[in-house]
Amino acid sequence: MIQEFSSYPDWKAPEEDSALVLWPDPREILQSTTENHRRLGAEQSCRVQGEALSDLRKRQREELKLSDDRPVIATGHQTELLHPGVWGKLAMIDAVARRMDADCLFAAVDSDAPKHLQLRWPGTSKPITDDPRITDAPWCGILHAPSAGHIQDLKSALSAASASWSFTPMIFDLLDDLAGHSAGAQALSTTLTTAMYRLDWELGLRHQSILVSRLWTSDSYLTLAHHLLANAGDLASAYNRALKEYRQANGIDDPGRPMPDLQLLGDRCEVPFWLDDQKTQTRQRAAVRRTEAGWKLVIGGDAFELAIGKPGAAASLRDFLNQHNTRLSPRALTLTMFFRLLVVDQWVHGIGGGRYEQVNDRVIQRFFGIEPPAFSVTTATLYFPEAVGRTRACVPCLQHEGHRLRHAVMGPEKMELVRQIANLPRRSIQRQRVFSEMHTRLANAVQIHPSITTWRKSVSEAMERSVVEQRIFDRELFYAIQPRERLTGLIEQYAAKF
Repeated sequence: MIQEFSSYPDWKAPEEDSALVLWPDPREILQSTTENHRRLGAEQSCRVQGEALSDLRKRQREELKLSDDRPVIATGHQTELLHPGVWGKLAMIDAVARRMDADCLFAAVDSDAPKHLQLRWPGTSKPITDDPRITDAPWCGILHAPSAGHIQDLKSALSAASASWSFTPMIFDLLDDLAGHSAGAQALSTTLTTAMYRLDWELGLRHQSILVSRLWTSDSYLTLAHHLLANAGDLASAYNRALKEYRQANGIDDPGRPMPDLQLLGDRCEVPFWLDDQKTQTRQRAAVRRTEAGWKLVIGGDAFELAIGKPGAAASLRDFLNQHNTRLSPRALTLTMFFRLLVVDQWVHGIGGGRYEQVNDRVIQRFFGIEPPAFSVTTATLYFPEAVGRTRACVPCLQHEGHRLRHAVMGPEKMELVRQIANLPRRSIQRQRVFSEMHTRLANAVQIHPSITTWRKSVSEAMERSVVEQRIFDRELFYAIQPRERLTGLIEQYAAKF
C-alpha cells in the first residue's frame, strides 16, 4: 500500500538553539531498521537483471566490508562544509548504531556539483579552496585541495576575527589537518572528508566515511544502473507519476520541484543519471534511445545495447563506459535508491532529502514491486555561540506596535471624530471634510507625540540589531565554527534519544 503524502509531517528546522527534529520516534526507527535488515536480506522475489535483490545487496555490502549479519545505519551529503543541521545526521547515526551494535556509514557525495564551500563566520565569507573552479566545476570530485598559502590566509583571518570571541572554535584543528595534506594534487573531496572524519573521531563519533565515486564502478551499482536503463520507459512512467502526485498533494505548480520530470521525446528517454566525461570534465543528463530490440545507450556515436536480464550486464556496461572514459553517476533519487536497496538498513535524511524521498518511495514500490524500506529524518540548530541566550529583535513586532500607536495618539478625540463620520451621509462633502480633518490631526499628533518618538528610536535600534543578529542567528555556519562542548552537547542529546 502506497503511503499518503499527508501522512508525512511538514518538517521545519527548529528555531531554538540546540533543538533537534527527529522522525519518526526513536523506538520506531530501531524497529524499522531491524525490519529493513530482515526483509531486504531475504528479498528473492525482486529481480534486478535476473538476480535476486538480496544477492546483489550481499555482494555490495561485502565489497564495502559490511557484515551481512549486522544492520547498517547510514547517511550521506555532498562533500562540502556541513552546517550543524546536516552534521546532526552523523550524531544520529552514531547514536542508533551504538544502540543496535550496528555498522555506521557516511556517504560523502563527491559526484555532485560543488555547493556550500564558502567558509563563513559572522561578517565574513571565504572559499575553502583557492581552486578557481569552485563555483562552476561540474562535480566536486575534480576540485583541488587548498594550497598551503590559502590555508594560512584562512587561519590568519580567523585568528583576527576569533580574538574577540568568548570561545575557541574547532575550525583551527580542521585547517591544521587540511594543511598536512595540501601538498601535491589531492582532491578537495578527499582531504575535506578525511579532515572532517578525524574531527568527528576526536568528538567521539564512530563511522566509516566513503567517497561515493568509488562505488559507481562496482558490479552491484552497474547491475542496478543497467536494469534501470534497460527498463527506461517503465522507470520514467513510475518516476514522473510519483512527481506529479507529490506536486498535486503539496500544491506545487513549478514543474522543476522537487526535481524535473524525466523527458520522453520520440525514441529518446531521459534517465536519472549523469554522463560524466572524465577527459573533458564535463557532464550531461543521460538518456537512452529506443530500438526494435529495446533501449540503447549512445556515447560518441557508439551504441550499447541494453537488455533486460542480460548476463554479465555490469561488466559489459563498465567496459563500454571505460572505452569512452565516461562515468555513469546517479542523480539524487537514484543515489538514495541505490543505498536504500543495496547497502543500508536505515537511511537518515535531512528535511529536504526527506521530502524528495517521499517521491522515491513511490518509485521503488511501483518499479520494483516491493515495499520501500523505511527511512528517517533529522536536523538540528546550533547558532553562533554569541547568540545563545540572546533575545532576537523582532522588527515586524515593532511595526505592528507602531500601527497601534499611530491610531492611539489622539486618544478620545479620534473616537469622537469617528462617531461624527459614521453619523454623516455617505459620500457627502461634510463626511469627507471631517474624515480629512481627522487624518490631518492624526498626522500632526504622530509627528510630536513622545510615544511615537520612543517607538521610532526602538525601531532604529532593532533594525541595527537585526543586521548583527542575522549573522549570529545563522544556522548554516560550518559546524566546526562551534567550540567542542557545543558539539559534544548535541551528540549527547542524540545519544539520550536512543
